Amino acid sequence: MRERVKADYQNGATQCQGGRQGIVMARHVGKCCAMDTTERSDIPTLPVERPGGCPFDPPAELRERPALSRLAYPDGHIGWLTTTRDVSRAVLADPRFSIRYDLLHLPYETGTVGPYPPAEPGDFTGMDAPEHNRYRRLLAGEFTVRRIRKLTERIEQVTAARLDEMERVGPPTDLVEAFSLPVPTAMICEMLGVPFEDQEAFLRDAIVITASRPGETISAEDWTKAITDLQAYIGRLVLDKRANPTDDMLSGLTKSDLTDQELANIGVMLLGAGLETTSSMISLGTWALLNNPEQLAALRADPSKTESAVEELLRYLTIVPVIIRTALEDVELDGTLISKGETITLSLAQANRDPKYFSSPDTLEIGRDAVSQIAFSHGIHQCIGQQLARVELRVALPALLNRFPNLRLAVPQEEIALGGTASMAGVKSMPVTW
Repeated sequence: MRERVKADYQNGATQCQGGRQGIVMARHVGKCCAMDTTERSDIPTLPVERPGGCPFDPPAELRERPALSRLAYPDGHIGWLTTTRDVSRAVLADPRFSIRYDLLHLPYETGTVGPYPPAEPGDFTGMDAPEHNRYRRLLAGEFTVRRIRKLTERIEQVTAARLDEMERVGPPTDLVEAFSLPVPTAMICEMLGVPFEDQEAFLRDAIVITASRPGETISAEDWTKAITDLQAYIGRLVLDKRANPTDDMLSGLTKSDLTDQELANIGVMLLGAGLETTSSMISLGTWALLNNPEQLAALRADPSKTESAVEELLRYLTIVPVIIRTALEDVELDGTLISKGETITLSLAQANRDPKYFSSPDTLEIGRDAVSQIAFSHGIHQCIGQQLARVELRVALPALLNRFPNLRLAVPQEEIALGGTASMAGVKSMPVTW
């Protein structure tokens, strides 16, 4: 898993791919519509570029795509793309579509070549049932009401402390480094039971891994050292929790039959799944609200809109824009046959702009009922920590905006250094003032 995670961060992959070359002809039976054999050059690739300077909207080309259409993958595979909420939910709820790394084809360039190995023990985000269910059940048992309440109190404490520090240092400041990354990092530390004296180094390495890109803002050697140090630390932490358990999620999991390797991989998975996503939501959510002053004013005037505002920001931003599945057998989907072995890319970003479910979908409306959004996916693989992520956003965003009533970007938005990858939206830095 460590080598895969390393490659994922370097190349922007969230799921690993298999490799298949050549032209694929769809087979159609019954009511399935027919498709002629088409040269690869005639089949579009996945558009990934969001508008520069204000990257809230999905690529414009996705709007013109039908509910289900052919998609050319960089490794030569000819698969599928869906852009609607109905088809996306149908795929995510259907066990005939696999999430296994060794079966997937990535729809964007990553600089690596598949096929990739299966997920390692503990990395259940790349496993199908029943293996996935075993790990998920154990981890879900640690997200108790008592623990969520405790984590909520900790989120409030960390948020207040980071805002105090921002106020002490004064403007301008980089919101990513000063606030957006430290808050979710503290939550990961709390979940894993990272001792207080180790948290500064943990945060430093986490910032290097998530906010940097090897060869751009940091040398490949320094980046590799940071992730290697962090992985080694989590491995040592597992051994310590077995010998000296504390009141945290990792200690709770040591009481199960999970091996040290499984526990270490789960720790790395929690870091990867819960850090950059939440950090990006805080940064981009703040930017989106600053860019929509009437919505920001409405939220400040009525705190009861916080929950709906968070759901709307999840829909509007869709930090993870695409996810991928591969058919384990022939499946008829929306009148079209998806053949066994074909990969389908689900554009969650466009599905969350589906006009069938969201009126004026390109408009941010914090009072909208957006609970049907699928930013956290759907089905058995939906984000296991989504309730905690919601709590972080419900606490962090209002606290930031209320602490600094005159908060604004310190540079023209066109100058904000966009980060993230084709598989995750984000910013490298976001200078703000007040």
